[in-house]
Amino acid sequence: MARKLRVGVVFGGRSGEHEVSLLSAASILKAIDRRKFEVVPIGITKEGRWLADGAASNLLEGGEAAPPRQLRAGDPAATTSAKLLNQGIPTLLAPEPAALTATEAPERAGSQSLDVIFPVLHGTFGEDGTIQGLFELAGIAYVGSGVLGSSAGMDKDVMKKLFAEAKLPIVKHVTLLRHEWEAAPRKAIAKIEAKLKYPVFVKPANLGSSVGISKAHNRKELGPALDEAAKFDRKLVIEQGVGGKGGVKARELEVAVLGNDDPKASVVGEIIPGKEFYDYEAKYLSEGSVPVIPAKLTAAETKQIRAMAVEAFKACDLAGLARVDFLMEPDGKRRIYLNEVNTLPGFTQISMYPKLWEATGVKYRDLITRLIELAVERQAEKARNQYSRD
Repeated sequence: MARKLRVGVVFGGRSGEHEVSLLSAASILKAIDRRKFEVVPIGITKEGRWLADGAASNLLEGGEAAPPRQLRAGDPAATTSAKLLNQGIPTLLAPEPAALTATEAPERAGSQSLDVIFPVLHGTFGEDGTIQGLFELAGIAYVGSGVLGSSAGMDKDVMKKLFAEAKLPIVKHVTLLRHEWEAAPRKAIAKIEAKLKYPVFVKPANLGSSVGISKAHNRKELGPALDEAAKFDRKLVIEQGVGGKGGVKARELEVAVLGNDDPKASVVGEIIPGKEFYDYEAKYLSEGSVPVIPAKLTAAETKQIRAMAVEAFKACDLAGLARVDFLMEPDGKRRIYLNEVNTLPGFTQISMYPKLWEATGVKYRDLITRLIELAVERQAEKARNQYSRD
């Protein structure tokens, strides 16, 4: 009988999407195929503390993590390494503490002999390439995009530049630094109004789950929207709204992409928001939003959107998974614009990414398995690289 792969599911994190991460992780831990995988839950608190064992499970269930002890660097209980030196225990036999620091994560990965990491960390410090760099240093396979793809997929400004280079249609937009807005607000507003027409959407460049996003219908609403976005990032992206006559809203379409170098696209889905747009509350707190899978489109439109989703995936050098979002004019020419990619989308059983694949013929448990397989395949591909001339 083949040995089970040991999969570390990492969840929580310091971002504003901490709670969303807990929901995704709980769903994955419940559904993952335990016949194939041995699962190690690893939690990260909002303060950045890493938790294992019962402490991680407690975090997942909404409990309070035990407060960190104030220990000196040489104290045997301060770090795993100090403990080993004090007790004379070989690394592979050392019991693991319930709490550890981020710098001990690679050591933990080695001592626990994890085969794959499944990061379920939405937003900052989990979806932006930072933790992916830690996994790269540890030399361990992990689900999802690498450092470059994760960073590009998180930064809406850089992402749009890559889309433009690939000649993919995007909406008109302006990028501002927080410093520009705070130092010369009138000049910043003039810059926006010279290029864009109201309504506009104001977003932090590096954040997900629609956190910090506002819709400004006029100059009076633009200032507060910029202030709100500036709470979350130093770079702000302002996009021209897509809609029809009489304030008819754009259609919000989504495609799930799965794969590494030869990615495939799911059926196209549509979100009909219960609010004016699909913000954080509409996604996670209210019940008014309605998913439509598959979206009601012509065969040509469906083909075009699925092809664009794959091209967007490749343009950002993504891997494993991504949800690709589109905006479609509700009337007239029905033009389609690429909005953004999400490299670690919500992953509960009722989230759009799994639902889109379920409608395409891939069940939730099988989707989790396939993502782990893709992580292993990608690590094997990276192992072919030579890092020295010897």
